[in-house]
Amino acid sequence: MTDPSASPRLPRVTGGLFLLGALTFATAATVLSSTFDWPDILREPPGVVLPAFHAGGPGLVWVWFATAWTYGILAVPILLLPAALERQGDPVLRAATWIGTASVVLSVIGFLRWVFVVPSLAGTWAGADPAGRAAVEAAWTAQHQFGGALLGEHLGQVLVLTWSITVSALILYHRILPGWLGVTGLVVSGIYLLNQGEVLATAVAGFPVWEPAGLIGSTGWGLWVAALGVTLLLRPPVHGAPHRGRLSTTAPRQIPAGHRPDTLREGTPS
Repeated sequence: MTDPSASPRLPRVTGGLFLLGALTFATAATVLSSTFDWPDILREPPGVVLPAFHAGGPGLVWVWFATAWTYGILAVPILLLPAALERQGDPVLRAATWIGTASVVLSVIGFLRWVFVVPSLAGTWAGADPAGRAAVEAAWTAQHQFGGALLGEHLGQVLVLTWSITVSALILYHRILPGWLGVTGLVVSGIYLLNQGEVLATAVAGFPVWEPAGLIGSTGWGLWVAALGVTLLLRPPVHGAPHRGRLSTTAPRQIPAGHRPDTLREGTPS
């Protein structure tokens, strides 16, 4: 029976999903940035974030919904990548695959709190008195640090960068894809990792921050994912050994009479 993971179409499907995820997420994130000043607004106090979110209305909630699930698309090609590269048995890539998948889940949770948690807080804040607003702002800060800074920005980013660094290193070590893809993957992942300074500064006062790391790193990483997708789309099919279960078309070798198969040598009697 033919192994479906060996289908020559799988690299193209995987590459197409990487490209689709990168482009749709970039589109949703651009809309979010233009309508809600994301991601800069994440570092503003709740007295700024909550009224701005409330003013955005249902339309802003749907933008957050789209941002979450367009990023969630990446979980599928991450899971397909080992088979697309014909390296299902590689334990390093297999571990990186589950790490990358977990990172996408955590990031989607971080995004979706803006759909299922923040609207209620923003609505309550808008109709509360000063004492009530103080209570809502405390609740906002708690969920923002847990769902946003911890799950989405720290664990989500660190784990997905672990995946991209591992994939880039395997590309360079095994030469399974063009070397430039491995080099650029390591570079942009390293820059994006520096964005953790800003995340940690929300919990540790005075932690060093390099502000351009977030913009440069996230943009570069998204372009790298898109480039990975294009590379897989254009990758020529690999013609390997026949699949298990395929009938051989090679005629059986004839053994001359008087020759024992276990001692047969090329044309030499035993």
